[in-house]
Amino acid sequence: MRSPWLRIGGTLMLGMFISYIDRTNLSVTLKEVASDLGFSGADFATTSSLVLTAFLIGYIVANISGGIFTTRYDPKTIAIGMMALWSVATLATGFASTVVLLVACRFVLGVAEGIYWPQQSRFVRLWFTPSELTRANSLIHYYGQFLALGLGFIILTPLHDLMGWRNLFFLCGGIGLLIMVPLYARVLLNTRDAPIQPEKVAPRQARLTREDFGGLSFVLLIVTYLTQGMLFWGITLWIPMAVSSLGFSGWNAALASALPYLLAVVLAIPMSWLSDKTGKRILIASLGLLIPGAMLLVLPLVQSGVMKMTLITLAMGYYASSFTPNIWSIIQSSVRPHAVGAAAGIVNGLGAGGGGTLAGFMVAMLYARTGSYTSGFALLGALVIIGGVSLLTFGWWRSRHPVNQAQTAAL
Repeated sequence: MRSPWLRIGGTLMLGMFISYIDRTNLSVTLKEVASDLGFSGADFATTSSLVLTAFLIGYIVANISGGIFTTRYDPKTIAIGMMALWSVATLATGFASTVVLLVACRFVLGVAEGIYWPQQSRFVRLWFTPSELTRANSLIHYYGQFLALGLGFIILTPLHDLMGWRNLFFLCGGIGLLIMVPLYARVLLNTRDAPIQPEKVAPRQARLTREDFGGLSFVLLIVTYLTQGMLFWGITLWIPMAVSSLGFSGWNAALASALPYLLAVVLAIPMSWLSDKTGKRILIASLGLLIPGAMLLVLPLVQSGVMKMTLITLAMGYYASSFTPNIWSIIQSSVRPHAVGAAAGIVNGLGAGGGGTLAGFMVAMLYARTGSYTSGFALLGALVIIGGVSLLTFGWWRSRHPVNQAQTAAL
């Protein structure tokens, strides 16, 4: 297995699949966990927001520090260590007997996965050429993530019904420790074996500068990713509960929760082709925020639960297939090579961690006030439109202030 598409891309895709299974299993089991740990009554909205977003709180700082302070270490070493740590945290969740212990386990999970995340961008930049970035990011970031979300709700729901929430966490943690950690150790390659060495692209610097990240335009990428993080996590954390509130149950609920992400996987094929064919990564990614935002804004005007779920499915499917495969190619192409890991950590930490935490609480609070999850989803739609405008502004700015010709062409 010498091809980087299989050895690097395929292995990291599988790792991302396991990563998202471990992130979202609590959403599937939340009702039973709340009942067992005693927060299923009046405090459900507040406490469940805390236990769901504890992962993201750990994720915020860990992404940023993990991207910056692991630059001098081999990404393979960091990836193996962090996968082992988050697998232990997942396993320990099954033993949690109090809300405090549950929050602690989820926080450690967020820290480990937060340090792990930037390593993927380092692998991409080391093993794939600029013309391969979108496809490599689609394989690693995209398919692992959205296949886990699409298939995960379908797989986790019956497993939870069969074995209960504690055994489900034991199973998920055991897969990481007993299967994925040995697989990573055996299959992934070290930096010294990569065809693109960072020292050949740019000399190692003791300190990263603002120019390494592309200057002030980098802030626009952070704003964009912050709003998409709110959209993604605000819906993903609560979608099993939202589906239930719209009248779905049993297998219908599992399928309804999975459909937005399965549609994203299907749409990613033509959208990736269109992106590679036209080279309009920024425009396609921007529309991937603007159009879904408009769809979610009309949710409060729709009465039918089926129609609400249809709008959510179309919005998430189009957003995920248009925005997600392109944004990491844009980021990786707009910063200097030695700053890729740090840039990925900063953007994902503030965007997914910070935005997701805010959105998790926002949706919960609006649900407590209105009795509807879709009112919170509509607010997320308005916010993500701002993100789309921010990304278009980034494209306009970079077209007038290019870092260099190669990077501008890659955008």
